[in-house]
Formats: sequence, structure tokens, C-alpha cells
Amino acid sequence: MSGRISTSTISITAVPERVWEALTRPELVKQWQYNSDLITDWKPGSPIRFRSEFEGTVYEQWGTVLQVEPFERLSYTLFAPRPGLEDEPGNRFAMTYLLDPAGDSTRLSIVQEDPREQTPGEAEDEEGNPMLDALKALVEGR
Repeated sequence: MSGRISTSTISITAVPERVWEALTRPELVKQWQYNSDLITDWKPGSPIRFRSEFEGTVYEQWGTVLQVEPFERLSYTLFAPRPGLEDEPGNRFAMTYLLDPAGDSTRLSIVQEDPREQTPGEAEDEEGNPMLDALKALVEGR
């Protein structure tokens, strides 16, 4: 089996500017994305890195910022290390966040394009996304 494209969409009761802040400010990203430290300057071509620690093990993903259109679109590549996988372009996946105002809400779509070979059991559960739920709760102030 080869790579895949997956899209998750959620409606957040907030203006796009507020959703954008939660996507781009490191202190807010840490609150909804597995306590990850985000390191980047959000300039296209600049490096981006997510670092977290779980039960004494450090997890890091890194890549390159591709596109930044404030309050509308954000995209970057990431490499998630795993045994036998080298950090090369074909092993990086792309994350794109699309913000679309809808009345008093913002429709947030997250598209992940992953060219890597998928291992058995790696398919995501489309029923729920705890990270998106945490992002929504943070932005809506719950």
C-alpha cells in the first residue's frame, strides 16, 4: 500500500484570526497538540520543528514551512522519524490548514498528504480526532 491523503474538518465558533493564533502561537499549540513545543518563525522556506516528551521519551518531527497566508492558509512539510526511514523529500508529509469564515464560526480543514508507505494498523480513526477537539475547546474557551 502506498501513501494517502486525509482531510479532517471542524467548525469552530470563533473568527479566523482566533483560530489562526491557536495554529501558529507556540504557547497555544502546546495546549492542543500533545504538549508539543513548536519552533519556527513562520516564514516560507524556514525550518519548523515539533518536540514533545512522553514517559521519558523525546519525540521530534521537523520540516519546512511552505506557505503562510494569515487567517486563510498555512502549510508545511514534516518528517516523522521511524526505523529504516531516511529524512528525504519522499518521506516527508505535508500538512495544510485551510480557514474559511462561516458566519460567526470558522471552518477549519486540515489536509495531510503522506507519500510514505503505510504500515498495517497505521490508518487513522476517522470517527474522532482528539487534537481537533482540544483545538476547538481551546479556541472556544471551554
